[in-house]
Amino acid sequence: MDKNAVMAGLKVYEGELKALRHDIHMHPETSYEEFRTSALVMEKLSAWGIQAEGTIAGTGVVATIKGSRPGQRAIALRADMDALNMDETNTFGHRSTIPGKMHGCGHDGHTTMLLGAARYLKENPDFAGTVHCIFQPAEEGGAGGKRMIDEGLFERFPSDAVYSLHNKPGLEVGKFITRKGPQLACADSWTVTFKGTGGHGGAPEKSTDTTIPLAHFILGLQSIIARNVPALDSAVLSIGIIRAGTSHNVIPAEIQVTGTSRCHKPEVRALLEKRLREIAQHCAAMSDCSAVVDYVQGYPPVINAPRETDTAIAAIAALVGSGNVDGDSPPINAADDIAYMLEKRPGCNVMIGNGKGPSFKNNHMPDYDFNDDILVLGAAYWVSLVHQELNAAT
Repeated sequence: MDKNAVMAGLKVYEGELKALRHDIHMHPETSYEEFRTSALVMEKLSAWGIQAEGTIAGTGVVATIKGSRPGQRAIALRADMDALNMDETNTFGHRSTIPGKMHGCGHDGHTTMLLGAARYLKENPDFAGTVHCIFQPAEEGGAGGKRMIDEGLFERFPSDAVYSLHNKPGLEVGKFITRKGPQLACADSWTVTFKGTGGHGGAPEKSTDTTIPLAHFILGLQSIIARNVPALDSAVLSIGIIRAGTSHNVIPAEIQVTGTSRCHKPEVRALLEKRLREIAQHCAAMSDCSAVVDYVQGYPPVINAPRETDTAIAAIAALVGSGNVDGDSPPINAADDIAYMLEKRPGCNVMIGNGKGPSFKNNHMPDYDFNDDILVLGAAYWVSLVHQELNAAT
């Protein structure tokens, strides 16, 4: 692969890519409502002569590009399309036009980068095999990746490997990070409901007080991390909501506490659920109360396959040099539903620097924005990856 030729070829599209990204940013659509975005993706693909199928998982799109050289191998490249339910505080011209909705995680950029790569690959198909470009809905909590799989994604578009690319604020432009094995965490949620009789605040001896098991549970929860999770593994248990009480002098008969669990290994995930249930039940029993535990497993951990991670690292190195990729970056406690696809096919998730410094805000912040300066670079990574995977001439 001639990296200079690839960058120059993609640079030709840069103005159009920026306009496209701004258009998507101005019209954010949340999970399974990406109708305008999906139609725009289909429109662009059709204009570039790329075969695509829509309405997969409602609003998902898959484009297929075949190389000009013979080859049986096929790979999938995935970008997410959905926005977040949050208000944007930016004041620039391409800010969200829809109150309460915002592209606060950069999926507008992810979609645009993959579109740019698809156009380039269609115009320069010097590779051996097939590329499926997956434009996925509902990554932000809607498990759109799982729904696409359930609707026959890999049966309809057979793929030997699957890859994804996500922007990372705080990482310099031109830098990439990834790792073999667990990279992103599972995202589980749980609610524990403590039930007792309640009673008068001045006569606690006549009631079963649900605040006592709650207090023990909050402290005991952290003992799971400190005393049950192996020291070399990472895990987080955090409480986000406590609901209880109606008056200062009434002991509540019921208390609900809700939180999240994050970890990077399936066996640790099972341990967290088991111990959380046990601690809740025993804390309740100590105070003659009961506990109902509702534990919901969300996205599984993102686990990168060794071979495909090596391929991704090689693709990055061919583009920006080996000094600009960290192939053993520490695990992160964010989650992504590319995990479902990686359970079905080997692959790798890579993060691309969105910029470092006070002007580059973190994902999910109301003043975040995707950095247009990495649109061409991200699209070039996809092209480089295709050349690495499908053995194009270098």
